[in-house]
Amino acid sequence: MYIAANLLFNYQRSNSSVVSSTLYALRVNPDAREALGDEISFKAKTIPWIRGTMDQLHGKIDISYKVIGKRGEGTVHFTSVREGGRGGKFKTKRWALELPTGETRDLLVSDTVLETD
Repeated sequence: MYIAANLLFNYQRSNSSVVSSTLYALRVNPDAREALGDEISFKAKTIPWIRGTMDQLHGKIDISYKVIGKRGEGTVHFTSVREGGRGGKFKTKRWALELPTGETRDLLVSDTVLETD
């Protein structure tokens, strides 16, 4: 039962707008494309495993997932919190690509800050 629940919750996270948006933004980010190459996608061929917390109701998102491109692979880290209570906007605190070499590329520096309602 525990495994089935985890799989269901992971499936919901993997199909969320947050994951879809961060993956799209990663695909068009120059730093990410330089590190990973073209055709950036989830590393898992089936359902990707999304680690972390995605609690939009309480304004806390802190997730990571593995990606791969033609040139390499890495782990995306994304953290966002809603500032100002329920009516506030989400503010991205961390959006980074960690490479197997240990190098971490801060994608917020090379891109605009993602804010959502």
